[in-house]
Amino acid sequence: MNRPQQVAAEFARYLRTETTGGLILLGATAVALLWANSPAGPLYEAIRDFHVGPASLHLDLSIGDWAKDGLLAIFFFVAGLELKRELILGELSDLRAAALPVIAAVGGMVVPALVALAVGWGEPGIERAWAIPVATDIAFALGVLAITSSGLPSGLRVFLLSLAVVDDLGAILVIAVLFTSTFDLLAAAGAVLLLVLYRYLQHKRVTTPLLYVPIAVATWALVHAAGVHATIAGVALALLTRTTKDPGEHECPAVRLEHRLQPWSAGLAVPVFALFAAGVPIGAEALRSTFTSPVPLAVLLGLVVGKVVGIVAASALAVLLGLAVWPRGAGPRDVVAVAMLGGVGFTVSLLIADLALDGEAAEQAKAAVLVASLVASLLAAVLLVRRSRAHQRADDEDDTDA
Repeated sequence: MNRPQQVAAEFARYLRTETTGGLILLGATAVALLWANSPAGPLYEAIRDFHVGPASLHLDLSIGDWAKDGLLAIFFFVAGLELKRELILGELSDLRAAALPVIAAVGGMVVPALVALAVGWGEPGIERAWAIPVATDIAFALGVLAITSSGLPSGLRVFLLSLAVVDDLGAILVIAVLFTSTFDLLAAAGAVLLLVLYRYLQHKRVTTPLLYVPIAVATWALVHAAGVHATIAGVALALLTRTTKDPGEHECPAVRLEHRLQPWSAGLAVPVFALFAAGVPIGAEALRSTFTSPVPLAVLLGLVVGKVVGIVAASALAVLLGLAVWPRGAGPRDVVAVAMLGGVGFTVSLLIADLALDGEAAEQAKAAVLVASLVASLLAAVLLVRRSRAHQRADDEDDTDA
């Protein structure tokens, strides 16, 4: 291997580390917020809203939409590959272990919606704004976890990943039911046929990217054309990817693809997505309304309070009834710390806020999402660091006893 190849390989290895990806993500978020709220804010908006792509294929999208719907599909594909590997071969291969994040995700969607409805009951717009706090931003939640969880059991990351994927699928379903005005059945049928073809090629052990790349791109385009959030194409393709290793294979396709695409996901897709999604202008009036107006307050409490209560309560009930077990090596206090990350609604919640409300009401709700996501991130970071230290102390005591 020559020197440039060695440098490229080392850089890719560096990007694969969870902490590096989380730091790049948070850095891109900070740049977006500072840029959007600086004198250069109009330039930021002009770049984000500039449209490119073929209009004839319904792909005349803004740069921001390409980042949100296009690049983020790579992240969802990588996350889906990891999720399937855990379901088939890893910590979620046990049915009761796999049940916990699913049940927790349901609780983490229902309770925030109920909290939002209770706080904002009777206010104009709450009949649609209740959906804003049901979402968890998987990329940002995993980024915060990566930076703060060096001593935590690996099962907690798998728990959060699984919970966030189910949560995002639930949020996509909410968007489809409440806010999608048109659904193209023909495009959806085409996407399903391509997914069947993808699975067939996997079954037949076809390996050439000359077939898979066009199929993946076409599937994404058809899902988008169908009126469904296009990132679901990444999850669907990942769950159909083979995870079993044949004799003579060094790695199964799922592991091989995850290894190759992880640096692109962490180093390009997610940071660019954050750069164009996080740049929300924050005015003093919008921030003030977060704590004084019923609808923004409903969003804030739904995310910060409803999420953690819903996730923890559903998890505890599932374990109590024998339907699920706590993540391996972890307990209720660890789950409380991770559940706090559920309040990081961020980009998905911002999307729902734009769909649910208009004008000043939408700006106030988005400010509430930003405040809630910041509060949830900080609280989660404190709790996760404390739990990491507790686990490290327990490990040190075990080593001393041994």
